Amino acid sequence: MSLYRDEGVVLRTQKLGEADRIVTVLTREHGRVRAVAKGVRRTSSKFGARLEPFSHVDVQFYTGRTLDIVTQVESLSAYGAGIAGDYSSYTAGTAMLETAERLTDVEKEPAVQQFLLLVGGLRALAAREHVAGSVLDAYLLRSLAVAGYAPNFDNCAKCGLPGPHRWFSVPVGGSVCSDDRPQGSVTVTPEGLEVLGALLAGDWDVVESAEAKSRRESTGIVAAYLQWHLERGLRSLRLVERT
Repeated sequence: MSLYRDEGVVLRTQKLGEADRIVTVLTREHGRVRAVAKGVRRTSSKFGARLEPFSHVDVQFYTGRTLDIVTQVESLSAYGAGIAGDYSSYTAGTAMLETAERLTDVEKEPAVQQFLLLVGGLRALAAREHVAGSVLDAYLLRSLAVAGYAPNFDNCAKCGLPGPHRWFSVPVGGSVCSDDRPQGSVTVTPEGLEVLGALLAGDWDVVESAEAKSRRESTGIVAAYLQWHLERGLRSLRLVERT
């Protein structure tokens, strides 16, 4: 038997047959893994409750011909308990899980940074450390940056002219000066750019002291930037409750 063990976060589950599930897990060392968890839908299952979305687990897999098979699971952190009870946190967390799956589209390709970002984001949601929508925006920007799509909020993304600039171009990848702004660029205030930079850097003092208008402005840009690079929007993002 070819066995391997890793820690991971359960991203999604699907029913399989009468008692099994297919679980999608973002692991620390093996990237995204899809595996069959046998018998977990039975009430007598020993580890069915540990394989729910948002769960941070230590899991052992057996390498199968098509899908791997889950053989052992130990719970490390049950983030779902702290997230599911609050609608804002739940919808934000669901969008984070979907983003993680979309940005790790190659199975078993190591994605340590994506894994660590997801664990940190879920921990913050479960502990109510910050406003759920801001945690989501910070996670989305950082996960895109790790995937190679880091936005530029300071200098002009085309000519390098020092900012701040009043225009933002999603296709170009950041703020742009008046001379280089392409068609379709949107206006953005200096305060909105400051919030975006703070979200990317994890400067929560700046984020939480910003006016609601600036936070809404940054949220719209984050959503547009994410949709552009994923080529299609997140199904869960439209359900996110913004306060």
